[in-house]
Amino acid sequence: MTIKINYLSSNTYKMLTKTRPFLLLAIFLFTSTLILAQMSTTKTKATVNHLAVYVVDLTKSTSFYRDIIGLDTIPEPFHDGKHTWLRIGPGIALHIIQGAENKKEYYKNNHICFSVASMEGFTGILKKNGISYEDVNGKKNTVSKRVDGINQLWLQDPDGYWIEINDAKE
Repeated sequence: MTIKINYLSSNTYKMLTKTRPFLLLAIFLFTSTLILAQMSTTKTKATVNHLAVYVVDLTKSTSFYRDIIGLDTIPEPFHDGKHTWLRIGPGIALHIIQGAENKKEYYKNNHICFSVASMEGFTGILKKNGISYEDVNGKKNTVSKRVDGINQLWLQDPDGYWIEINDAKE
């Protein structure tokens, strides 16, 4: 049995040794460019962090969003009795901030929307708590169906902010 070993010629070896640093530099620059491009894309794209509502009565509003809407409270850093934070989605919060002097009137088109698994179950909670709701046109205690088949209703929180509730699956 014969084993054949190929060695690099001295010219090939010299060429590889001279070009090796350039090859490594090219790989480093290419990789760095890809990483920086990815970082700049992710850092400049805005994402929702939180929404805030300014309210007259923190206790009443917290109870409404926690007990009626069904949101979970999360820790808030102020601990001053003027803030409640609630989870409204992965990495997204609703900040309730006390300090408004009066309840105000808001346009229905300026609203927060939450989806529920069962409109019947949700309307049951509203009825049990004496909270009125309406369809998009203002017809009291009515659930309407959007053109895409999603059921929806509208209600106001204790400070008059409009909330849409629908049964969208996504």
